[in-house]
Amino acid sequence: MPDEGKTAENTGGAQKLSVYITPLGAIALSIGSAIGWGSFVVTGNSYLLKAGPLGSVLGILIGVVIMLIIGRNYHYLMVSHPDSGGAYTYVKEILGYDRAYLTGWFLLLAYLSVLWANMSALPLFVRYFIGDIFMTGPSYEIFGYTVYLGEVLLSAGALALSGLVCACFKKATQFVEIIMAAVFVLGIAVCFFVSFGKSGGFANSYEPLILSGKNPVMQVATVTCMSLWAFVGFENISHSSEEFAFKRKRTFGIIVSSIVVTALLYIFVILLSVMAYPDACDNWTDYISNIGQYSGIFRVTPLFSANKYMGAVGAGILMAAVLCLIITSLIGQMLAMSRFIYALGRDEVIPPPLAKLDGRGTPVRAIMLITGVSVLIPLAGRTAIGWIVDVTTISAALIYCFVSAAAYKAAKEDNSPLEKVTGVLGMIITILLCVMMQLINLLTDETMMEKESYMLFTVWGVIGFLFFRGVIKHDSKNRFGRSIIVWLFMLGIVLMTSMVWMNEASTDAAKERFDEIQEYYEDKSGISIDDEDEFIDAQISAMNREFLRNGVVVFGLFALCAWAIFINHSTMSQREEQSRTALGAAEEKAYRDQLTGVKSKHAFAEKEESYNNRIGLGMVDSFAVVVCDINNLKTINDTLGHKAGDEYIRAGCMMVCKVFTHSPVFRIGGDEFVATLEGDDYDNRFELIEGLNAQVEENNANGGVVVSVGLSEYQKGIDPSFHAVFERADGLMYARKKELKGIRD
Repeated sequence: MPDEGKTAENTGGAQKLSVYITPLGAIALSIGSAIGWGSFVVTGNSYLLKAGPLGSVLGILIGVVIMLIIGRNYHYLMVSHPDSGGAYTYVKEILGYDRAYLTGWFLLLAYLSVLWANMSALPLFVRYFIGDIFMTGPSYEIFGYTVYLGEVLLSAGALALSGLVCACFKKATQFVEIIMAAVFVLGIAVCFFVSFGKSGGFANSYEPLILSGKNPVMQVATVTCMSLWAFVGFENISHSSEEFAFKRKRTFGIIVSSIVVTALLYIFVILLSVMAYPDACDNWTDYISNIGQYSGIFRVTPLFSANKYMGAVGAGILMAAVLCLIITSLIGQMLAMSRFIYALGRDEVIPPPLAKLDGRGTPVRAIMLITGVSVLIPLAGRTAIGWIVDVTTISAALIYCFVSAAAYKAAKEDNSPLEKVTGVLGMIITILLCVMMQLINLLTDETMMEKESYMLFTVWGVIGFLFFRGVIKHDSKNRFGRSIIVWLFMLGIVLMTSMVWMNEASTDAAKERFDEIQEYYEDKSGISIDDEDEFIDAQISAMNREFLRNGVVVFGLFALCAWAIFINHSTMSQREEQSRTALGAAEEKAYRDQLTGVKSKHAFAEKEESYNNRIGLGMVDSFAVVVCDINNLKTINDTLGHKAGDEYIRAGCMMVCKVFTHSPVFRIGGDEFVATLEGDDYDNRFELIEGLNAQVEENNANGGVVVSVGLSEYQKGIDPSFHAVFERADGLMYARKKELKGIRD
């Protein structure tokens, strides 16, 4: 196993990431990246409020099956395409650069979301478990969340420390991931089983198992859709596949272990959340529905249960587990993103210097970029981060769909039956989940994402179009912009999400107007008709302005995307026209003899092939071949030099061209030319040959250029090919050459 300290390998002039990841390190990286702060907050609260404990567990288990299918596709691609870059690299090498760009753009959004979520979760950890010691310094409110300078510095410091460890201590990151993953896996498991036993086990009441008043199937479907978000990160090891110190065939076992352990931990947290609730609450639904009223350990439902059944020891174990969850997720996302950016820089999608490795084979510049961009994110507040995290679900669906498509195509070419099935299933399932998310919004009162999240996703798509403009502009290898279908698909996604945002925003505006109207009538008595009409008109006008504003925003974003597509397409059209012009010039050069200007030997070979095809199909009745050879060229080269010889060749070529004005002339050797006669030249072939020979004999007597000529006609039904006609003409040419030498002598 290569040592971390060794210089990055250099294969074919390209730097390589150094090898260091062990199987245990890969498992820890995968689990640590998939589980974070959200496993305690979102899993414990949102899942239960959408489907209850039974519906949540069933949704998670269905999610496990889906992730195993996706995981199989990742395993297959990791084995066959071991380069770093994960989904981006697989799609690039199998489906092309345009689809790879689309995959990479949403991969960036998903990973940044998870990184930022866990970074901003650290102040929440301190608030809930320690107190308000970092709620100090200047503060301000953004989207209803109070941002304190102390908490901003805490988040930024944690991120900077993670970046420093990943950049400078590669082996240490693996050690930290293994130890902390072990702590949170064992910690959550111990707290669950001890609390489960002390609470009475299955005899304890977990009612309601399924929420009343809601369709049970839709409840399970909602959690199933959210499972895409829950498991994002298990595939992080694909970005570091160049760094594996083990055979890649073992990755499927690692992926299965990660998904199963992750699912079990989610289930443990869900069940811990309903094992106990404060005495003031009637049941767990009452507790979780009003969780915002509590503070400290009461604010985290699994921690409340652990504290109730295990006392301070249980609370301490879970607190340590949560802290380890945050740290492993920060390191895992930093590692994955840095390798992804390294792959982008290596392909020159972003500035190549960002792909530069240090002496230990670590993409330090990529890590510095991630840290520099992310360090300002805590200033946006936790609410905005929550919106960003929402879009991870759609992003993950798109990424997994493209990965599955790549696996299917590769498996089809390799004739791998299992991966052809998992590839198709992966595509179908991810598409269905995206459709299901929209149906849940339409058919139930559940919202898969906040309206602001839809707008963020739309804006990210628009930025992607604009950034792609720069990618095409600097694409010297002409790799991007070839698939207009990809960008129409992207345009459709932007349009869909912007329309959903407009619908949600308009609905909220209508509700706001309704509430104001209701409040108006409740607070006023004896309202005059004129006042009432004026108030109603004002509300209608306000609603119309809101609808118009939303429509203008959607139209503006759509128009911006359409403009970007048009500009990018125009750029590619110009580049293709330049390529065609350059290709035409190259072909012209290849088909034209540079010395004489007549057609080249390459053009003659294609002409011969064309005649052979026509002869085979019976599509030609008559043609003739004239073979010409310039006499005395060697003598002129030897006595007068090659420059005089070139002039002699040009003179002989000009003589032939002046005779066969309606036929192509080819130079097939140093002093040998061929003309193929059809039409008028064929009809007048004997007169033309007679005139040429008369000129040659005069030149032969006067010391001018001498050309030996042989002519032969195609005999239909007898000559099997063009070459047979050429051979006869060539023989007659040599006979004429001997004759001319005899005349000169």
